[in-house]
Amino acid sequence: MKVGFIGLGIMGKPMAGHLLKGGHELHLHSRSGVPQELIEAGAKAWGSSREVAQNADVIIIMLPDTPDVEKVLFAQNGVAAGLSAGKVVVDMSSIAPMATKEFARRINALDCEYLDAPVSGGQVGAQNAALTIMVGGTPAAFEKVMPLFALMGKNITLVGGNGDGQTAKVANQIIVALNIEAVAEALLFAARAGADPAKVRQALMGGFANSRILEVHGERMIKRTFDPGFRIELHQKDLNLALASARQLGLSLPNTATAQELFNACSAHGGRAWDHSAMLRALEILADFQIGQKPSEVS
Repeated sequence: MKVGFIGLGIMGKPMAGHLLKGGHELHLHSRSGVPQELIEAGAKAWGSSREVAQNADVIIIMLPDTPDVEKVLFAQNGVAAGLSAGKVVVDMSSIAPMATKEFARRINALDCEYLDAPVSGGQVGAQNAALTIMVGGTPAAFEKVMPLFALMGKNITLVGGNGDGQTAKVANQIIVALNIEAVAEALLFAARAGADPAKVRQALMGGFANSRILEVHGERMIKRTFDPGFRIELHQKDLNLALASARQLGLSLPNTATAQELFNACSAHGGRAWDHSAMLRALEILADFQIGQKPSEVS
């Protein structure tokens, strides 16, 4: 296929690379510049999102937040200005579900299809082509783009109509945040009680408490390796979407709100760019104790 890809950050760059290795003709644009290695591998760089849309049949965007997506789609030199009938726009960013429905309506009015296809799996998942992809849109558009999704991910689900993919991603981020909080509390408790948190983690991984969060982020917490990964500021954005949507729906999400406050505490201590597993740091500050200390060292 002739594929456009806009947004080549820590997630977008490896995702685009997989498409190129899969034999597709790739047309790229990024406000920070197209990586030279992708150009050397055969991709074509363009100066605007409009030019990408003009030269591609499927246009994928991977951007940080809702306003970024709106600008890339609908600015003067945006994707919409370069579309012609029959093309497919695929937003793989994580943004607001209600805004997604409006973006889809505007793209559909141009006789083009729209898929919201946010991902889970972080930088490691993007690099290993192992992303979970949650898709909202028509079955026909999903089937057309499925060969591209298959090059970037492994668990790929058509959830429902436009906006439903973003709703699934918000739900995912609620679960991930609350699991990070649970693992952080458990390991901090174990360490403060005098047990070896590494061995406690090893024991828990053989039981019902096991999870990917305990496996991956539990290790990060014990080793205190908080380079992202997935930045706290991005998870804050996702939980803002969850809490704002909950208010619109008349729902209370009390533990989601608590997780957001812990992220906010990390941010206040200079941790906006820490990996989201560093939520542990907020709990350590509250406890005046760090994993790695010995209880006897606490005054």
